[in-house]
Amino acid sequence: MGRRMRKMYSKYIKKILDIICAIALLPIIGIIVASAGLLIWLEDRGPIFYNSKRIGKSGKIFLMYKLRTMKVNAPDVRNEDGSTFNSCTDFRITNFGKLLRKTSIDELPQILNVIKGDMSFIGPRPDLPEHLACYNETEKHKLNVLPGITGYNQAYFRNSVQWKNRLQNDVFYVENMSIWLDLRILSQTMIQCVVQKNIYMSENNHEVAHE
Repeated sequence: MGRRMRKMYSKYIKKILDIICAIALLPIIGIIVASAGLLIWLEDRGPIFYNSKRIGKSGKIFLMYKLRTMKVNAPDVRNEDGSTFNSCTDFRITNFGKLLRKTSIDELPQILNVIKGDMSFIGPRPDLPEHLACYNETEKHKLNVLPGITGYNQAYFRNSVQWKNRLQNDVFYVENMSIWLDLRILSQTMIQCVVQKNIYMSENNHEVAHE
């Protein structure tokens, strides 16, 4: 795909496809989220949703929606690089929350972010606002596009690579974005949700997946 077509896809076609797909999927996702929400509440009577401020396109801060997977008032724990800590032995995750994370169902409420125009179905995953100060000039290029519910890292690595490696992959995606790459990411994401690999950070995996 040439530069002109890539720009047209990014600016117009991708947005139209996002809205059409979001509206079409909203009833089905609504049923799944409502059912999961009831089970979340039944487990500990806490809130159903976890809303977090994230960095969007052009550095705009927005509120990203997720189903709650952690215990109420769980402490904020980070990795050494400042990224969010996640582990299969994380004491903060509820029993039902573990299933939500394995299946990525906790991310489904972000369809509302797509409808609002804060996110796309596919794009770099949005970081926390404080991470903006940690980007170098090249890494800031990930902010040239809308963040996604899934993306290159989630499709090929999920959480198995370090944060800086994920930023490199985000830039790679932005520089090579096309409908064909998005279709590959979408299909690979579905495979990841089925096989449930790389859900948690592996300290021994620092590979960057540029094909």
